[in-house]
Amino acid sequence: MITGKEKGREQHMQQHAGPAGDTRAAGHAPTAPGAGDPTHVTFPGGAVHGTSTVLAAVPVDGRTAVITGRTPFHPVDHTWPDHPADRGSITVAGRHHPVVDCLIGAVEADGPGAGTLRAGSDIPVRRDTKGWQWLVLHMVEDFDPAAVGEPCELTVDAPHRHALSAGHTACHLASLALNEAVAGRWRKETATDVAGVPDFDGAALVTSRIHPYGSRDTYRLGKSLRRKGFTAEGLAEELPRIAEQVTARMGEWIARDVPVRIVAEGPGVTDRRWMCVGEGEGELRFQCGGTHATSTGRLGAASVTFALSEDGTHLLMETTVREPDGAAPHS
Repeated sequence: MITGKEKGREQHMQQHAGPAGDTRAAGHAPTAPGAGDPTHVTFPGGAVHGTSTVLAAVPVDGRTAVITGRTPFHPVDHTWPDHPADRGSITVAGRHHPVVDCLIGAVEADGPGAGTLRAGSDIPVRRDTKGWQWLVLHMVEDFDPAAVGEPCELTVDAPHRHALSAGHTACHLASLALNEAVAGRWRKETATDVAGVPDFDGAALVTSRIHPYGSRDTYRLGKSLRRKGFTAEGLAEELPRIAEQVTARMGEWIARDVPVRIVAEGPGVTDRRWMCVGEGEGELRFQCGGTHATSTGRLGAASVTFALSEDGTHLLMETTVREPDGAAPHS
C-alpha cells in the first residue's frame, strides 16, 4: 500500500518534473565500460562499506560526479527530497575523496537530450521512466579523471547514516500514530493507511524532511481536506492531547522492539523498495526509498510536538528520538 509519504513524493514529482524535451544539462554522459548499466545499491541491506570500479568522473556545477558500478551510498531523491544523502568517502589508489553530496543522476538513451547526464533536480522525468539510465552520483570537490577504470573503496559515515535512519523510521511511526489520534475527526469514509486507519497523513501532507534523530512534517488543513470529510474545528485546543497520545503510541512500538527491514524489487537505485515493520500477519509495509533502523527499539525514546499556524491552515509535527544508551552507531 502507498503511504502518505509516498503519495506526497508522487505529487511533488508530477508538479516538478519538466517536459521530456527539457534541455537543462549537468554534464556529458559517462562513456567508460559498464557505465550503461544502472547503479546497483547495497544500502537497503544496511551496507556502509563496499568496493567497486570508477566508471566515470563527470563535471557537475564545479564539482565532480564520480560514478561507480555499485555503491553503499544512499542518494537524496530528486522527486521527493525528504531524506538527506549519505556522506562519507571514496578511496582510489590510496587517496581519500570526501563525498560532500550524493545525488541521483539520469542519462537519456535516445531523443534530443541523448547522452547528457542530468543531476538531481535537473532530471526532467519521473523515476524509472523508460529510455533513461539511473545512476548514483558521488559528489567530490577534486578528482583526477585518470582514475576512471580504477578500483575504489566506498565508505559511508555510519553514525550519520544511523541518525538519519532513526529519524526516518520515527517519521513513519509518528504518521501512523497521528492518523490514530485524529481518526475521530473524519465525517466521511476516506482512504486508509497501512494499518487500516483513516489516512490523515496521506490526505494532508505537504512536506516531510528527515534530519538526524527526527523529522518535520507539514500538513495543510485547507478546503480540500474539509471536503474530504476532515473536521479541523477545535484542533488547536486538542493538540496537547494529540501530542501526548502520539508520543505514547510511539513509546509502545519502541518498547516492543519490533524488527524493521527493507525489501527491494531489485538492486537498481530506482527499483521500488518497502520498509517492513514487524513480521508475519502483523507486518506493516510502507513504500519507501530511504534507510531505516533495524528495529523500533533502536529509536530509544520519542517526543512529538505540534504547532498550528496563526491562520489555522497548516499543522507542523516535529518528531524527535534519541539513541539508546550504549547503542552502536549503525542502523
